[in-house]
Amino acid sequence: MKIIDVHIHFTDHEGFRETAWKAGHENSAEHLRREFERLGIVMAVAMGAGRGGDVDGLSVPRAVDLGGPFDPVRYGQPEFIAFCCGVESRTLTPENARRSAALFEPMLQMKQCVGIKLYPGYNRCYLADPIHHPFYELAEKYDVPVVIHTGDTASSNGILKYAHPLTVDEVAVEFPRVRFVMAHYGNPWIVDATEVAAKNPNVFIDLSGLAVGKFEPREFFDHYRGYLEHIRTWIAYLSDYGKLMYGSDWPLVNLENYIEVVKSLIPADHHDEVFYQNALRVFSKLVPLLPR
Repeated sequence: MKIIDVHIHFTDHEGFRETAWKAGHENSAEHLRREFERLGIVMAVAMGAGRGGDVDGLSVPRAVDLGGPFDPVRYGQPEFIAFCCGVESRTLTPENARRSAALFEPMLQMKQCVGIKLYPGYNRCYLADPIHHPFYELAEKYDVPVVIHTGDTASSNGILKYAHPLTVDEVAVEFPRVRFVMAHYGNPWIVDATEVAAKNPNVFIDLSGLAVGKFEPREFFDHYRGYLEHIRTWIAYLSDYGKLMYGSDWPLVNLENYIEVVKSLIPADHHDEVFYQNALRVFSKLVPLLPR
């Protein structure tokens, strides 16, 4: 089975070294290449979380750098890695939002840049705040999705009200020609995320981040039986497997283990959709990047 992983991290962040080790991995491009080849993962979408911040009073794009320094001309990352440019909303203001968005446009013109990523819980800013509107307009112009961190935050410094999946509903209605992806299925607000995806034809779900670390799958299935059954119940309620995409959140989780977890949530006759085909529809710029 071919797999596209629509949610990984691909940055040379010191904290990811220990995180990867706990998940049975090494936070390196070559290690990830070997694992992808072993597991049949042909492409991944990395969330921009490298160098960003405020430069000359503008919010600059966050990119990827695990394969070496990011180069906006030559890229400098492996061919199996595409990315979403990350937005640091905390550095945006009504005065600089449009000028900041203009810095993202050259990046979105790169073939490897397949989306925009927002981190509302970490940046303490609602998705519907007008400072984000120029970025939604860019997403529509370049026909790329906006990926949104929804649900629990990895840090206690995050504010959950900004990351609740119900906040996606408002922007999905206001920007009906933009595809929005709720990362992590809004966990633990699975019910709310399901309703937002069911209601809005332009909202999709990535299944990353539902488990962390390295584990023995059978023990995990037994210990978290109720949790997994809850997710299965609401996936069945959604009854639209075209809305779901496989993502892992690597290096936070062991890839082999996590593939088994997501397989257990999705009926076998929908595996090709969820693990591969849906990613090509939602992240349409991936198509020409696929290995031939």
